[in-house]
Amino acid sequence: MNYESNYKAGDIVYVVYRNPHTYDVANVQEAAVVNSPDRPGELDLFLYETYFPLDDSIAVYASEGEAERAYNDAFGGGAESEGELW
Repeated sequence: MNYESNYKAGDIVYVVYRNPHTYDVANVQEAAVVNSPDRPGELDLFLYETYFPLDDSIAVYASEGEAERAYNDAFGGGAESEGELW
């Protein structure tokens, strides 16, 4: 799936983000879709002052509710934490 065709710079999306220091801790986090500073013509996710490529390696959700449901399906509880995109 080509995520870039579904989004444009300026869109706000939601991802499940894992804490890189405590791998079993994750939360739903808002991220911005932006033009990539390193890859002209491509899009990135901007989250915690970091750019992540917008591709199918990251589960991206259009709404917070959708991301929360995916989190609950995967982790079986409320979203809580910080770190790596899931």
